[in-house]
Amino acid sequence: MKTNCILLVEDNPDDAELAIRAFARTPIKSAIAVARDGVEALDYLHAKGGYAAGPPPAPPDVMLLDLNLPRMDGLEVLRNVRADQRTRRLPVVVMSSSMEETDIVRSYELGANSYVRKPVSFAEFVDAANKVGTYWLTLNQPAPRP
Repeated sequence: MKTNCILLVEDNPDDAELAIRAFARTPIKSAIAVARDGVEALDYLHAKGGYAAGPPPAPPDVMLLDLNLPRMDGLEVLRNVRADQRTRRLPVVVMSSSMEETDIVRSYELGANSYVRKPVSFAEFVDAANKVGTYWLTLNQPAPRP
């Protein structure tokens, strides 16, 4: 059986831990790779920087992307992902605490597949993780990788 991989791009350690714990409580078992900023996310995707040595990291089946990140914000990460032939088909779910219309519109304009507001409580986060995981890792039929 194939192991699913989620690339979680989240700079807040508490939110990252909450997401990891929430996904652990869902029936869909996945490896979760965490990138703490936008540059690290792109390094992970392209096996550069700290990911250049050793075997390449597991290609993610979906990327959960925060918008407010250090070094490179989520919108710039999304722009880079969509501009690169190797990653342009990667499903990207923006998970942000922002409900600003401009953030939502810009995310979709840059090619986000979905925009989800970060849940506040752990129970809501588990429910959202279950729904996101069920859809993107079991129901969605992904495009072939280039």
